Amino acid sequence: MPSPAPRDAAVIDIGSNSVRLVVYRLEGRAIWTVFNEKVLAGLGRDLGASGRLSSEGVAQTLQALKRFRAVLEAVNPAETFVVATAAAREAKDGPDFVRRVREEAGFTVRVLSGEEEAHYAAVGVLAGAPDATGVVGDLGGASLELIRLNATGAGQGVTLPLGPFSLAGPAGTANGFDAERVRRLARERIAPVAADYSTDTFHAVGGAWRNLALLHMRLSGYPLHVVHQYEIPAAEALEAARLVAHQSRSSLERIEGMSKKRSETLPYAAVVLEILIEQLGVKRVEISAYGVREGLLFEAMPPRVRGLDPLIEGCAALGARQGVGDELGPALEGWIAPAFRALPALFGERDPILVAAACRLADMGVRLHPDHRADLVYEQVLRAPIAGQGHAERCFLAVAAHARHATTFNPPEIATLERLMSPAQLKRARALGATIRLACDLSGRSPSLLAHSRLTLDKNHLVLAAEPGFADLLLGEQTSKRAGTAAQHLGLKPKIITA
Repeated sequence: MPSPAPRDAAVIDIGSNSVRLVVYRLEGRAIWTVFNEKVLAGLGRDLGASGRLSSEGVAQTLQALKRFRAVLEAVNPAETFVVATAAAREAKDGPDFVRRVREEAGFTVRVLSGEEEAHYAAVGVLAGAPDATGVVGDLGGASLELIRLNATGAGQGVTLPLGPFSLAGPAGTANGFDAERVRRLARERIAPVAADYSTDTFHAVGGAWRNLALLHMRLSGYPLHVVHQYEIPAAEALEAARLVAHQSRSSLERIEGMSKKRSETLPYAAVVLEILIEQLGVKRVEISAYGVREGLLFEAMPPRVRGLDPLIEGCAALGARQGVGDELGPALEGWIAPAFRALPALFGERDPILVAAACRLADMGVRLHPDHRADLVYEQVLRAPIAGQGHAERCFLAVAAHARHATTFNPPEIATLERLMSPAQLKRARALGATIRLACDLSGRSPSLLAHSRLTLDKNHLVLAAEPGFADLLLGEQTSKRAGTAAQHLGLKPKIITA
C-alpha cells in the first residue's frame, strides 16, 4: 500500500520561554521542517515571583501569534495544532491568556496537562528513534516532564517544577544565578520520583539541553554538528553542566550562537541535568531534536505509517526528490540484501536497515554534475535531517553514497569518518556503495532488467549470474570493472557466470 500523499502540517507551541511556529512537510513516515520561527517571549518569566504570566511576555506572544496567523493563511497547511504548556497551565491568569489568544489572534489553544506534555515528548522521541529505551526528560521554561520508555512505548509520566522560571524564584533569571540554591531545590524536587525514573539512558528534550550539547561538541572538538541522537557519556555531561553552571552570564553570551535570553536560563538547565544524572543513575545522555511538536504529528499518523522505519522512509523521501522512479530502491535492496546478509554484522540488527536505506539513496545524485556529485551527495546524506540513525550510521550511509558515484575515495572531512566509524564499518560502507553502483550500471537503473541477474557471495568470490537468455546483460567492460571494484572492497574475487 502506498504512503499517504505528501502534505503540510503546522504546530504552534506556546511554551514558558518560547513561542514557536513550525511548518512540516509530511511524506509518509518522513517529517521535514520547512519553516521554523521562534520568539523567546519569556511568557512564564514571572511565575516564580507572582504566579502570573509576564505582561511583557504576553504582549510578545500575542504579537508573534498574529504574525503566525498571517503566515499560516498564506501557507494553508492541511492541519494545524496549537498547544500551550506549563506557563499557560499553571499561571493564575492562564485562562485569560488563552481567551485573548482566541480573540486577538484567532487560535483555539489546547492547554496540555503535565501528563499529556510528558506523553507527547516521549512519542516525539520515539518518532525520531523508534528503538529508544530509558527515560525522556523534556525541559521547558517552567517545568520538567519525565516519562519512561519501554517495549510497549511511552509509560506513565510526571511533571515537576524544574524549569528555569520555576527555580529562579522572586529574583527572576535575569538577576543572578545561585548555583547552590538551585542544586538544593532540584535535589528536593527530583528525590521523590528518582527511584521510579532511574535509568542508564536519559533522552534529553528541549532547547536548553540542545544548546548544552552544542557547547559540549565545541569543547570536545566533536566533528559532526548534528544534535539529533548525539550521545554524551554521563561523566562528560556532568563536566559540561558544571562548567556552564560556573560561568557568568557575560561569559555565556560570548559563546557563538548563544542569545542573551538563552544565556540567562542555560545555567539552570545545566544544574537540573547534573542532579538528574546523580539521582537517576544515568550513564549516558542522548539528545533528541524531536519532542512534543513531533509527537503530536506522529500520533496523528495512521498506525500503518507509524510502523514504518524512519530511516528507510526518510532516505526514500530524500531520494525521491530527484524525480526518479521509486521502484529502484526496493529492487536494489532485494538484489543486494541476500548477499550482504552473509557478511558479519557490524551494526547488529541494524545492518539490514542500513542496506535498505542506502539503496533508497542510490539515485540521489543523478541530476548533479558528474565531477562533483559524489562529494555533494556525501555532504547531503551526512547532515540530512533524517531521523532514526546514530552518528556512526550517518557516516556509513554518507560513505556508501559517495562510493555509489566514485571509484576514488577522497570525500570531504575524512577525519570525521575516522573518528566516528571503525575501519571495518568504513570498508563495508565502501563495499555497499560499490555494489549499488554495480547494480545500477549493470541494469541501466531498470528494476525489471536487474531482476534477470543474481548476486551471491561464496567463500572467495562475489558471484554475478544471469538467467538463461540474459547472458549479454553481464557481458560488458563496465560490468566487469564494477564487479571487480565491489569484490575488492569485500576482500573477494569477482566471478561472472553467463552460462
